[in-house]
Amino acid sequence: MKKRYALQTLVIALFTVFLFAGCKKSGDGESRQDTPVFAVNTTTAVEGQIWDYLALSGDIVAGSTVDVYSDVAGKVTRLYVDIGSRVNRGSPIAAVDPSKPGMNYVPGVATAPIAGTVVSLPAQVGMTVSQSVPLARVSGGSALEIKLYVAERFISKVALNQPCEISLDAWPGEVFRGAVTEVSPVVDPASRTMEVKVNVSNQQDKLKEGMFAKVRVITEQKENIVKIPASALIQRFGEDYIFITETDPGDPAFTVARKRIIKPGISIDGILEIQSGLKPGETFIVKGQTLLNDGSRVNVVEQVKPPSAVR
Repeated sequence: MKKRYALQTLVIALFTVFLFAGCKKSGDGESRQDTPVFAVNTTTAVEGQIWDYLALSGDIVAGSTVDVYSDVAGKVTRLYVDIGSRVNRGSPIAAVDPSKPGMNYVPGVATAPIAGTVVSLPAQVGMTVSQSVPLARVSGGSALEIKLYVAERFISKVALNQPCEISLDAWPGEVFRGAVTEVSPVVDPASRTMEVKVNVSNQQDKLKEGMFAKVRVITEQKENIVKIPASALIQRFGEDYIFITETDPGDPAFTVARKRIIKPGISIDGILEIQSGLKPGETFIVKGQTLLNDGSRVNVVEQVKPPSAVR
């Protein structure tokens, strides 16, 4: 009887050991299967330049515009030009006859004071004009300017000779170059703005007086900096960081995300300057990082093209 009882006890003990062993094995397997794997996109940090700028807009005006006047009062008897005519300095614009009833005079000829293009021609044959009435308006050469108005809070960022990028709806996709040539010494007390003039190159005569232009005044330019898409940055609990990828040390078949503390700089148009914490060429997660923790397993589904090295 005692032998039978001892045998039953041994069988129960062995069964219990195998049962717990099986449960533990099953639990480990479930634990591995339950570990989430996050789908992410990665890209690489690049070295290049980044620009800070003021986005402004204004109208294109002639760099030098001069009205043409007659030296005598009288009747306009002849026009030598049309709107759009190119003239040189001294070219005839209009003839004005100062004759009066009973007196005949030689008509006076009004000439262009500068070389350029006739942009306005208010004079008409047969009309009577005085010396104070403009006969025509001449825009000098191909020099054009853009008048801009800068809000008072941005005045400290504007200075002479700052480079500018200019775009127009009339020429989509093209960028014209210019620079700040004049900064008003006063602020308009009504609008709280300061007038700024920007010259613009018009070598191919694509730009016309009166066109509306969008201007980026480059206020800061940094060279040879590390930059990444600003969307990759995570800011939590007072920390600025991104996630890089590396092989899982526990299982080389998997990839994990590792938190990397960085020091961000200026952010312009979705591009972020990295002052420290990341080197050019290093790979980091740019999409899918918001749900990650340090050590999370990830599956890289796409390697995104990095931002251009030159902005």
